[in-house]
Amino acid sequence: MKIAVAGKGGVGKTFIAGTLAAIYARDAQPVIAIDADPSPNLAVTLGLSETEAGQIRPIAENEELIRLKTQTDYPGVFRLTFTVDDVIGKYAVPTPSGAFLLVMGTVRSVGSGCTCPANTVVKALLRHLIVERREIIILDMEAGIEHLGRGTAAHVDTMLVVTDANRKSLETARTICKMAEASPIRHVGLVANKVSSPMEGEVVSAFARKNDITILGTVPFDPEVFSAGVTGGTVDEKSSVAMEAIRGLAHRLVDMS
Repeated sequence: MKIAVAGKGGVGKTFIAGTLAAIYARDAQPVIAIDADPSPNLAVTLGLSETEAGQIRPIAENEELIRLKTQTDYPGVFRLTFTVDDVIGKYAVPTPSGAFLLVMGTVRSVGSGCTCPANTVVKALLRHLIVERREIIILDMEAGIEHLGRGTAAHVDTMLVVTDANRKSLETARTICKMAEASPIRHVGLVANKVSSPMEGEVVSAFARKNDITILGTVPFDPEVFSAGVTGGTVDEKSSVAMEAIRGLAHRLVDMS
């Protein structure tokens, strides 16, 4: 099962991605969470401290790895084909959630024709993870729509487009959904997040009906999640209504797959 999580910045896509990864990992399933956001913070969501997260070197910034994979004997010429299966074992970081984490770093040029060595390695690694690996892959995408134009998530099974009831968030979600529906991705749907009232829920539902978009899950606004985001604390999963809703989403995704 390969899941990409997308959406406008600030809608909670990293929280959704990290919680899904943790839920599957706690079910004793092998999970690799991929942070493909230029401003990575998935590590903290998966339970690492800010200090530990800051010590992770993104793949795109690992000069030694890039050199080993792409260097040739000719200045200015680098290899376009190489193996990347060893990268997972060496650079995937174990997290308290049980999931392993890979931080990609900036992938703005992936799929756009850029042939710089760093982005060539990132592109090859993403394809290997999504197409060839057997683990559950959770891909936390860059905010916005640019990643779809680059084909970063073209080979995932499911794209979750996270939105709240804000009009700008919904417009971004519509664009992402329509672009994703024109791709090979089999399942594309909304996750309504931070829904604080029946009115907000109806706003998202009406939007989905109007645009013929499936709602795959609804996550209510949760004061515990909000407080943890402000203080850097943890969320009590037993009392968190948001966590309960995401567990339901996780089960639905398994059934779909």
